[in-house]
This record gives sequence, C-alpha cells and structure tokens, in this order.
Amino acid sequence: MISKNKISEIKKLSQKKFREETGLFMVEGSKSVHDLLFSQITVKELFATENWIMGHADWLRGVEAVEVSETELGRISALTTPQQVLAVAEIPQHELSEVDFADALLVLDGIRDPGNLGTMIRTADWFGFRQVVCSLDTVELTNPKTIQATMGSFSRMKVFYTDLVAFLRNPAIQGTIYGTFMNGKPIQSADFQKNDILIIGNEGKGISAEVEACVQQKIHIPSYAVSQEHAESLNASIAAAVVMYQFRQ
Repeated sequence: MISKNKISEIKKLSQKKFREETGLFMVEGSKSVHDLLFSQITVKELFATENWIMGHADWLRGVEAVEVSETELGRISALTTPQQVLAVAEIPQHELSEVDFADALLVLDGIRDPGNLGTMIRTADWFGFRQVVCSLDTVELTNPKTIQATMGSFSRMKVFYTDLVAFLRNPAIQGTIYGTFMNGKPIQSADFQKNDILIIGNEGKGISAEVEACVQQKIHIPSYAVSQEHAESLNASIAAAVVMYQFRQ
C-alpha cells in the first residue's frame, strides 16, 4: 500500500523543478532498474508488484521493496504503460575534474529531445564511450524519457553539464576536436585517435556558432541517396551512432 502523499511526491519527480529540489529521479522497468541496482548510484526507494518482487529478490541487494498494485504503480509512473517496478534514486553528481582527457569524449551541443539524448547515451555505452559532456541547454539526463531511452546505460556513464566553449578551451585537451557539419570532410577520411573529442549538434540547428569556433576538424557523413529529392539530414542520435562507429574503426 502506498499513501496519497507518497504518490504525489513521486509523481512530482516527472518535473525538472522537483528533481532539482530533491536531488532525486525515477527509473522504471526491469532492465533499467536492474542496471541501477547493480551500479554505484544510491537507491532510495523501490516500488514493485508482488510478482516482480518474488521473481527478482536476488536483485534487491539490501534495498527494501514496497509492494504495490498495478493500479498504484500506474499512479506514480511517468510511462503510458507502467512496467511492474519503479525506483527512486539519488541523482549522480560528477565534477569536471573527473574528466579523463586521455580517453574519447562525446560532446553534445543543444540536444533538446530527451529520446535523442537517451539514445545517444545508450549508443555511447555500446561503443565503449564512458564520458558524455553536455551543453547547459541540453535536456537533463534525469528526464524520465531520457532515462527510459538509455535502457540502463545511464548507470554506467559519466554525464557532465557545463559551458562548452570554456570546456573546449581547456589546455588539458590532448586530442583533436571534431564537429559534424554539412560542409565537413567525409568522415571516413578522418584519422581518429583515442583521445579525440566528437561534437554532435542540435537536432535542427546543428552545432552553435560559439562552439563551432572551437572545432579543429569539421567532418561530414556523406549521403548515398539515389535521387535529388532526399532527406536533408540525419537524426542527431543516428549521426552520433555513425560517428562513434567510424571512430572505433
């Protein structure tokens, strides 16, 4: 059983304002909750149906699960279709001093769509990137739609938010700063190194002019369309996937 006050508290975590005030965020679904429970992130509360608790007792690792009905879960869920389990966790805090400039960095400039951000983080995880640096106007990692789209990868990534121009001028940067543009050189001709920085821009506007001034090499994903009438550009998360794949080649 879950009280009305508790339902209200959890529902508020769908809003950025309350996540910032409380320092908490929601994680839903077995896959994402599994990865959360086996990460270093602190889990504050967990709500699940009886069947889920009985089937996943070995995952709880000392976390007390509150049994709720599917109806109650629906009242606290941020999803259209609740997924049997919901956890409330502390928002992970990472300082820029933790950035490892000897390793590759994915930098995101002005990504506004939470699904795109979540997909990029999931894809970065797949390609072995462990660090993502976001502009201050990029949608927050803890947006429920972002968390859902990461499919648990949020628990393995260090995601930083900062002023990108100041960050990209850091003398500690060791590699080349690459940015994706329509007028860049073909991506397959780039000589990527382990410590390079890859910048992906806003879904509609691309990389901002201020960040563009910091780019050392402009790269482009060529189109192989068979007619003059074709898509103008790639979705930002797809572009990020292509760039990270080519980087790993």
